[in-house]
Amino acid sequence: TLEETKQNAESYIEQAGIVLDNSNLEIVYNSDWLGKLGFSEIIKLASKTTVARMLERDDFTKRFKGGIPISLHEFLYPLAQGYDSVQLKSDVELGGTDQKFNLLVGRDLQKEAGQEPQVIFTTPLLEGTDGHEKMSKSYNNFIGLTDSMDEMYGKTLSIPDELIARYFEFATIIPQNELDLIKEDIKLDKSNPRDLKRKLARKIVSIYHGDAAAGLAEQNFDKLFIQKDIPENIPEIKIKKGEKLVSILGRSVLSSNGEARRLIKQGAVQINGEKVLDVHFILDPVEKLVVKAGKRKFVKVVSE
Repeated sequence: TLEETKQNAESYIEQAGIVLDNSNLEIVYNSDWLGKLGFSEIIKLASKTTVARMLERDDFTKRFKGGIPISLHEFLYPLAQGYDSVQLKSDVELGGTDQKFNLLVGRDLQKEAGQEPQVIFTTPLLEGTDGHEKMSKSYNNFIGLTDSMDEMYGKTLSIPDELIARYFEFATIIPQNELDLIKEDIKLDKSNPRDLKRKLARKIVSIYHGDAAAGLAEQNFDKLFIQKDIPENIPEIKIKKGEKLVSILGRSVLSSNGEARRLIKQGAVQINGEKVLDVHFILDPVEKLVVKAGKRKFVKVVSE
């Protein structure tokens, strides 16, 4: 829905603000111009390209040759994105390599409109922590810009060894000579992958949380997984008597009640070290309890 789209947009703006200065950004919504196009204007926009041009896109070509249906509205997406460039009079557009075709359509439409075509920059798609699919919330294989320092550190250590060099190259700020040495060490099997991942995790955390946080995240990880201890400074939540564990987790350390149910069913939720398997479990603490969800998320629970 449009409301859900706006909520997603707010999330994207929040994430962008971590690496960009929001005071220098102008936030615009393409619904302001796309939503005003009448049918005749859409037909006119569609006349600016051809089916043959659309079939130059790799995935369209593969589907066409494989007999997999392509809906007409899918052809409209690159046109809509390209029309954004016209409306913005874009000079430069950034995107992943999977967006190259759409970015080039923007150049075509700008030429048609008598504008100087935008310069496009594409970046490689980074595999997620599973090592196979591209990093995505949909695949739950992501390290988020808004993740806590402990989540960033722990998730980074979970990547496959073969991705270490790619993560150093694409997810950190590292001098080329240092990157070359890391690649050479990996190639010649000179370095322990665990040590390289720890260095990588510290670098990533330091970018978004600072050097001190990177060191603390490493200490917390070691306490949790090496010393089997509970990390310091975990959040605390006050609850009413008889509140369900699912709702407590859903409003504290997890994204939703659904995620809480899934982790409980998987045996990945503990209270003071005891596994909980009942999705209807009710908490009524007489003392402070420590709830662990998954591998790295903790919350202290106390009664109001």
